[in-house]
Amino acid sequence: MVGSGPTGRRPWLATGRYRVLVIRSAEWRTTWAVVRLVAAGLILAAVVAQARVTIGGAAAAGRDLGLTTVNFFSFFTILSNVGSVVVLAWAGMWLLRSGGDNSRREPPALAVALACVTAYMLVTGVVYNTLLRGIELPQGTTVAWSNEVLHVVGPVLLLLDLTLAPLRRGLPWRAVGTILVVPIVWVVYTLVRGPLVPNPVTGADFWYPYPFLNPNNPDLVPQGYAGVSVYVVGIALVIGAVASGVVAVGRARAGSVRRATAVHT
Repeated sequence: MVGSGPTGRRPWLATGRYRVLVIRSAEWRTTWAVVRLVAAGLILAAVVAQARVTIGGAAAAGRDLGLTTVNFFSFFTILSNVGSVVVLAWAGMWLLRSGGDNSRREPPALAVALACVTAYMLVTGVVYNTLLRGIELPQGTTVAWSNEVLHVVGPVLLLLDLTLAPLRRGLPWRAVGTILVVPIVWVVYTLVRGPLVPNPVTGADFWYPYPFLNPNNPDLVPQGYAGVSVYVVGIALVIGAVASGVVAVGRARAGSVRRATAVHT
């Protein structure tokens, strides 16, 4: 029975295997599926709200809409949040269809996708709130509530999903390398594209989504690409640490479920 343990305590007030049983219950699966779908909808609304202001502002000012749109989707924040919308919606629908079999785990592809977007969103939250909060970014007027969803609420929701969502699959350590692929590709894309496209707002001959990736930024220490490299290496270390942490938590949770189930049975 999920309703009570041998001590007479309800499982959601208990610890150990009883907590695991609650997290694996049909009611909790349904609840968390709804949480995922609502989170996906909230993050999507935040992306759309910012896109309307940024792209709509460019249209009103007669700026290049194609360039503005590509620039908008070149922010790691936007890419991470759009990825989260897709993966959370996928994960929520999978949970709704998972049935009552507690032995099931997420499909490997979904588990890897969740690990990726979780790591990216956590890094987005850390980098924004430590390096960029208070700095006006070059995507136009910032929508305040959308900004908080994209940089605070979204990362917190993904962290909760990592620690509370049912039927999570533990991943092998090599998944850390998979998580790192997108950030590496994005950095290369950003640094190659930056000097090739103009800034549609200021008219400068270059455009970078973040000031710490702009070698023309006079505030970089040291100047130029050396200063950019310092930030790139530092953020790479953060991404690697976060990715390792995400995989470690998933593996620990999968192990605790196996142990608690063995004791219960």
